[in-house]
Amino acid sequence: MQNKLISKILMVATPIAGVFGALALMESATPQSVAQKLQSPPNCSARTITGDYAYTIEGTLLIAPTVTLPIHGISLAHYDGKGNKTQLDHGVVNGQEPQEKWTLGSGTYTVNEDCTGWQEVFVNGSPDPIRSHFIIDKSGREIREVIDANAVTAIGAKVE
Repeated sequence: MQNKLISKILMVATPIAGVFGALALMESATPQSVAQKLQSPPNCSARTITGDYAYTIEGTLLIAPTVTLPIHGISLAHYDGKGNKTQLDHGVVNGQEPQEKWTLGSGTYTVNEDCTGWQEVFVNGSPDPIRSHFIIDKSGREIREVIDANAVTAIGAKVE
């Protein structure tokens, strides 16, 4: 009778032990995978983002310490793979349509080996450049960006 009880316990415990064992193996492999990726970062350059990207722009413009305005927009940007960028923007600030339907801009960008980067774009009609930092994602098919000095983000997807 005692053998039957032990047999039943083992029938239930063995699969459970297997699941916990597999989880333990996966858990110990996860930190190693992350560490390995950090030791060998992606290899990006200005050529990683070559071509046209369609952007969605969302956020808040910080006009003064107590004045903020929401912004929503779209942009079509062209990266030449050599550090030069041109773009065409349509932005709606505080719900107001812009005077010009499309605003032209151009500037430069720098890509680091770890797929981070920054850019500076001069937009027609504005004396100050727009500076931003970005991360290249999905092997260059997507760019995630934050505009410096504002609470504005943008995500660009490669136009195919």
